[in-house]
Amino acid sequence: MTPAGVRPRKKRRLDGPVSWYDVPTLRSFISDRGKIRSRRVTGLDPKQHRQVARAIKNAREMALLPYPSKGR
Repeated sequence: MTPAGVRPRKKRRLDGPVSWYDVPTLRSFISDRGKIRSRRVTGLDPKQHRQVARAIKNAREMALLPYPSKGR
């Protein structure tokens, strides 16, 4: 039983490995400023988060996703 006001963690499941060319899926893991969202926000387990982070970095190299912008 959870204490009052505390929600149980919501786990987000991915269907298999994430590919760097699956841009719509990867965009859901990136903030509006281009940063990779944390595990706490997305609800991924550590292995899934590493896969998503690597896929995002590869997609950035291929110019499919933006790099984080400077905070100006």
